[in-house]
Amino acid sequence: MQAYLIERDIPGVGSMTSEELCGAAATSNTALSQLAPKVQWQHSYVTGDKTFCIYLAEDEAAIHEHAKLSGFPATKVTPITGRIDPTTANR
Repeated sequence: MQAYLIERDIPGVGSMTSEELCGAAATSNTALSQLAPKVQWQHSYVTGDKTFCIYLAEDEAAIHEHAKLSGFPATKVTPITGRIDPTTANR
């Protein structure tokens, strides 16, 4: 499975309540259950008007199908080709 970074434009998402975010996660999970095992949600970062999500998927088409089913836009989908962190300097 390929890792992807998905940028979603969702106005006001950063000011959503925990209950609203819970509902959004439930909506996403419902769509994911229809697509399993083609796509898996790892986690998301919430900002003012965007989310940045990390997904594993068979292909980019599965990401777009999840966006269609969930109603959450996949504004930009970028394949992740590697990962670095502070410990990378120690290798």
